[in-house]
Amino acid sequence: MAERLVLAMYAYGTNTGIKSVAGGTDRHTEDDIRYVRRRYLNTEAARRIAIEIANATFATRKPSIWGESSTAIASDSTHFGAYDQNIFTEHHSRYGRRGVLIYWSVERNGSVVIHSQLLNCSASEVHAMVDGAMHHGTEMDVESSYVDTHGQSEIGFGVTRLLGFDLLPRIKRINKCRLYRPAAGEPDLWPGLKPAVTGPIRWELIAEQYDQMMKYATAIRTHTASTEAILRRFMKANAAHPTYQAMIELGRVQKTIFLCRYLRSRELQREINSGLNVVESWNGANQVIYYGKTSEIASNRRDEQEMSVLCLRICQAALVYVNVLMIQDILSDSEWDGVLTAEDERGLTPLFWSHVLPYGEVKLNMNTRLNLGDL
Repeated sequence: MAERLVLAMYAYGTNTGIKSVAGGTDRHTEDDIRYVRRRYLNTEAARRIAIEIANATFATRKPSIWGESSTAIASDSTHFGAYDQNIFTEHHSRYGRRGVLIYWSVERNGSVVIHSQLLNCSASEVHAMVDGAMHHGTEMDVESSYVDTHGQSEIGFGVTRLLGFDLLPRIKRINKCRLYRPAAGEPDLWPGLKPAVTGPIRWELIAEQYDQMMKYATAIRTHTASTEAILRRFMKANAAHPTYQAMIELGRVQKTIFLCRYLRSRELQREINSGLNVVESWNGANQVIYYGKTSEIASNRRDEQEMSVLCLRICQAALVYVNVLMIQDILSDSEWDGVLTAEDERGLTPLFWSHVLPYGEVKLNMNTRLNLGDL
């Protein structure tokens, strides 16, 4: 059964399909693999497997090579094509083609994925960013999240402040952003910033709605209500709701603080750019692993789509785990002592795939193991 489970996850994770991996030297028929997939491999089990691989990677990493465990994640979406017959397929204005979005949350230092989520093209990425930081299920403690322009907003800054982690975005057209004054009646206090400064913060509204804002934040933290449902409730019909307006004001405070930090700190700019490069590399690996059917999702069933996403996550998490062990095994030799410079250590990453052969016959042998001491 273990072999059939592995073959089923490989079939979904590479998008080749169960029929392509059935038979061969393993002699597992298509019906056998499909039965095990239906009976034992659901989305919750696949998510648990991905979390266990991430936790195993965190546990086996050596701080002397990879540094101390990071508390920062990089979050971004990637577009996957989908067949026109798929009822969830939508045209994406940014990518200019039809499909769905997969939102990844990847740990910065070791390129370990801690969360994935399937989104429609018209969905907001803010709630996916919050869910990735709060409900990833791994042992990682997230304190900051790097996002691109589409993963941030004023309400996003407010919610993340209430939840206790920093939102660090790379904002497109940052020269159009406005700074909010801390108090009213001081329009000429900063003459050099006058073109960029706008109205004052309404602190009284934040103080008045503080308890209600904390109730919504607690509901998100405890998973009593989904972030998407809360944000949609406000944005659809209750945009004038006082609690929503207070969250906006809090978001304006946090965004103003962030903009001041970002514009004066070159180190912070490099940190955000470096973090987002990690998730861009992760998206590059998707194209290598998820190669079947021209990387397009064929099923119009939501559970099948989620299974493909989770199995792709499992394949990439396993790739990173094995690469970590391989690099540590090589660098454990005494001949590597003092060889790597600081620049070499910064460029060291477990997310590489030049040694992977995704095409060809699938030969599964559960009786052999890699010659790695920690495995």
